[in-house]
Amino acid sequence: MGFGALYLLTCSGAAVELWRHYGRATGEPVNARDETFLRVYLGAMALLAWLAVLSGAYIIYPWYRAAAPPGTAQLAGYPQALLQSNPATSAWHSIGMEWKEHVAWLAPISITMAAAVFVKYGRSIGAQPQLRNAVLGFVLVSFLAAGIAGFFGAMIDKNAPVEGGPVIQLMQGGSG
Repeated sequence: MGFGALYLLTCSGAAVELWRHYGRATGEPVNARDETFLRVYLGAMALLAWLAVLSGAYIIYPWYRAAAPPGTAQLAGYPQALLQSNPATSAWHSIGMEWKEHVAWLAPISITMAAAVFVKYGRSIGAQPQLRNAVLGFVLVSFLAAGIAGFFGAMIDKNAPVEGGPVIQLMQGGSG
């Protein structure tokens, strides 16, 4: 959650800086120091986005979907089962976790694309309106995908907190 929150904060900074330097044709050249800053900033954002999504997918998500042993009445230690056990909260799993599992990957993919294009084209982005708009658009797509995933994560955690433990049981063995 920390990587995601920090990422959301950096998105607003990136959008403002990109718009300030390249949003409209001002005729003022962008200096090398500002260009270098934006390259490093966008690269750090891409790293934060990947850390947020990968840690969520491979560290937190296994605890979320831990399978409850048959006959378990107290589902507090099994967040997915807890959400699905109540009709009032089952939509948080079916909609919220689907977003977090699949669509949230747009955040690191789109910001990585924006960073790569900026690193390749640098200052010349200001003279290429379509490219400039694409970079700004992908920064905004990344921000929206991360923001909505963060919202769903907070709401899911409110209804079924994920508390890690020493053992993660993902599947029940069949009796055979």
